Amino acid sequence: MSFAEDVKNELCSYEFDTIRESKEDIELAMKIEASCLLRMGGSILLGMRGSVGIRLATANNAVARRLLGTLRNTYELQTNVLVRQGLNLRKKNMYTLTVEPSERGRAALESLALWPVAEQIPRTWLKGMEARRAFLRGAFLGGGSVNKPQSDYHLEFMTGNEAFAKEIIYVLRLFHIAARMTERKDEYIVYLKDGDSVTSCLQIMGAPSALMEFENVRIVKTVRNQINRQVNCETANLQKVVDAAVRQINAIRIIEEHQELSDLPVKLRQVAILRKENPEASLKELEEIMDGALSKSGIGHRLKKMEALALEYDPHGLDEI
Repeated sequence: MSFAEDVKNELCSYEFDTIRESKEDIELAMKIEASCLLRMGGSILLGMRGSVGIRLATANNAVARRLLGTLRNTYELQTNVLVRQGLNLRKKNMYTLTVEPSERGRAALESLALWPVAEQIPRTWLKGMEARRAFLRGAFLGGGSVNKPQSDYHLEFMTGNEAFAKEIIYVLRLFHIAARMTERKDEYIVYLKDGDSVTSCLQIMGAPSALMEFENVRIVKTVRNQINRQVNCETANLQKVVDAAVRQINAIRIIEEHQELSDLPVKLRQVAILRKENPEASLKELEEIMDGALSKSGIGHRLKKMEALALEYDPHGLDEI
């Protein structure tokens, strides 16, 4: 089962807080959730004499059960359920909920702001926090997806209704979540790519278990990335030390081809011998070998002088170093 399916299953077990929320607010939130779910994935059915129905197909049985409960318990709609089995082991069952066209169906869809088709969810419905949470929860159950936390951070809502996609962005903005929208094969995708935005959205919709799993993996990824950056930094620094040491050894070799080290000034001769005897040591390690008699910067300065002297003898001798 995918992470997105786990999130949807958890959202379908969401229970409204009957202590903190009034009965009216809970009923409104349930209506908004069902409306958004059907708006994302439902199809309007037209019948005779102005009767209207609706159909929704989903591969998630928890989503089907939650919507079925709302349609039957809240609106007392006769809802048919068709289960079509997958053709092979990898194919999931499809659950199709159908409310045949009727006067009662029309009244229910009008109550859900789904009829007429051009109708949008009134902004007055979205004054309360629970209503806004229900909006996002229903939209996700109807057409949402989220990547597993081990991969790239990505949560999206997919709908064929551009106006509704903009409403999703509006509601997310009410929670200070910045979302973007793109068009893909006649579908409008509202998406989040930032880890903080994804976790905030999961929390708002009502998926604490998925949120904890996401955060745990995110922490591990963050620590691993920090370690990798540190290792890469240390590796790069070590490579610089090695490259500098090789360059300095070659500078000493070029000098020795043209004169004896004993002919060098005492300060340069001292550092040249030190480097030859410790070809793999860093400047800090050379400083420790000299017991502080010469600082790291002092050693580096003298080695630079020897490189300059080597270039006087052989201008291209250090080009490949």
